[in-house]
Amino acid sequence: MAFDGITVAAVTKELNEKLSGGRVYKIAQPEADALLLTVKTAHGQYRLLLSADASLPLVYLTDSNKPSPMTAPNFCMVMRKHLQNARILGFSQPGLERIIRMEVEHLDEMGDLCRKTLVTEIMGKHSNIILTDSEEKIVDSIKRISGMVSSVREVLPGRPYFVPQTTEKADPLLVVQEEFLGGLQGRNMPVDKAIMTCYMGISPQMASEMLRLSGVDSRMDAKALLAEPEALQKVWHSFADIMKRVKCGEYSPCIYYENEIPLEFAAIDTQMYAQKKAYDSISALLQNYYAEKEAVVRIRQRSTDLRRIVQTAVERNAKKLELQEKQLKDTQKREKMRLYGELLNAYGYQIPAGVKEYEALNYHDNTTVKIPLDETLSASENAKKYFEKYGKQKRTCEALSRFVEETKAELAHLESIQVALDIARKEEDLLQIRQELTDCGFIRKKSGAKKEKVTSRPLHFVTEDGFHIYVGKNNYQNEEVTFQLANGGDWWFHARKLPGSHVVVRTEGRELPDRVFEQAAALAAYYSKAADQEKAEVDYVKRKEVKKPAGAAPGFVVYYTNYSMVVKPGIVGLTQAD
Repeated sequence: MAFDGITVAAVTKELNEKLSGGRVYKIAQPEADALLLTVKTAHGQYRLLLSADASLPLVYLTDSNKPSPMTAPNFCMVMRKHLQNARILGFSQPGLERIIRMEVEHLDEMGDLCRKTLVTEIMGKHSNIILTDSEEKIVDSIKRISGMVSSVREVLPGRPYFVPQTTEKADPLLVVQEEFLGGLQGRNMPVDKAIMTCYMGISPQMASEMLRLSGVDSRMDAKALLAEPEALQKVWHSFADIMKRVKCGEYSPCIYYENEIPLEFAAIDTQMYAQKKAYDSISALLQNYYAEKEAVVRIRQRSTDLRRIVQTAVERNAKKLELQEKQLKDTQKREKMRLYGELLNAYGYQIPAGVKEYEALNYHDNTTVKIPLDETLSASENAKKYFEKYGKQKRTCEALSRFVEETKAELAHLESIQVALDIARKEEDLLQIRQELTDCGFIRKKSGAKKEKVTSRPLHFVTEDGFHIYVGKNNYQNEEVTFQLANGGDWWFHARKLPGSHVVVRTEGRELPDRVFEQAAALAAYYSKAADQEKAEVDYVKRKEVKKPAGAAPGFVVYYTNYSMVVKPGIVGLTQAD
């Protein structure tokens, strides 16, 4: 979710609660567009990160420190001059603008008490950090904006500070029912977009949540909504309810996930996503959300070379399989060659020399068969030639059938590695996949290279009933959970005829409740190629029925008796143990 006005309001509330009355102890500028303030309070020491980065402007309390340049930038020196040891009076937000004002007081060079304001504007590429004096004149800013750059507002020392009114959006915290209804008048657009256009600080997700609460379709046109008084009242009540929660500071920060990847976040729980994690602190949420997003991006980048290797191998094998199947289809004519040879041997005494074809009666089905002949050869020599073609095509068919199965197995192996790359969440996971690619010959092994120690382990979940479920994240881990962690009486799950994880439920001699079967099957579907499908079929069987053929690729197993169920992929009612 965007760093909208409601998120800014939640951050402002938290900063007031934790930093008001504290003193600015240290000031650093670790990046060109960011400040890191260390604040000492009666309750402890905090670090406040202020970032005006155009791609990711942020404000939150953080546990981590960042290295600073050897020579402090000019803005950092100005900040130290005016704010070092200053006492924080409080934080405020104008309306639901994406602006946080930090009011401080400090002693100037003459020893007189004076006030300053540090303004952080979180506005995308227009984000800035601006220091102003008691008369709202700009002392300095982390980004200086001249009249040559912006005709709306200059951000330079000595210029008056003001918030540019580039859009005519009302403050949603001050809107009453009549104004709300009037604001939608003449809006020829979907209702959610109309709300965003009318009021500041409301993100698309929050506008959609307001309509979800009211039961009104977000695609409904605003003009059509005005014609339905009952639906309009419901939209107003859901809008007013969320604004009341903002006014009262009733926040419920959550991060929402899809396939274990952080998808969105919100300062107020929107109930729009099934997978979520709640936080007590909006700063903790922001810190974890962007750290997890960064980790996912980093893993994606680190896995790029592996994905390219696997994709190249998949494409090469797919072309090889297509050619092999085409050649195999051509060998289906071999039975005709054998028949021609048999008929020529049977009727050869009747065939005159020098003819190019001969019509013979097929004594198998009493049909007439035209047999092409080489006029320079006798009937017996033509028969011998056809038998030789038959033998060659028969040998080719046998070899190609074996090659086709081998190519299909290799394609299935590569597809399972692609699924493992999608599941990978840590660099240790990628290391194990790289090792598999090296062991299987897809990556050339470097001479003298030492085998790195594997630290990646299978996923471990615990059900409400206390059953332990293990999930392999790659083929080596699939073999580990199936043949090392599991006993013969444990239950084994796998997505039907699709590459994916082996899932094992340890029974420890107990009977599994039906819901545990469903939870394990949903996991097997979730960690497979069917993860994005609405429904998926999953096979399950006692572990003792699962066998690994000799010489098979890692993770490849067979089973001949099994049960099946159709489930929705997901992690339902499970706690991740480690």
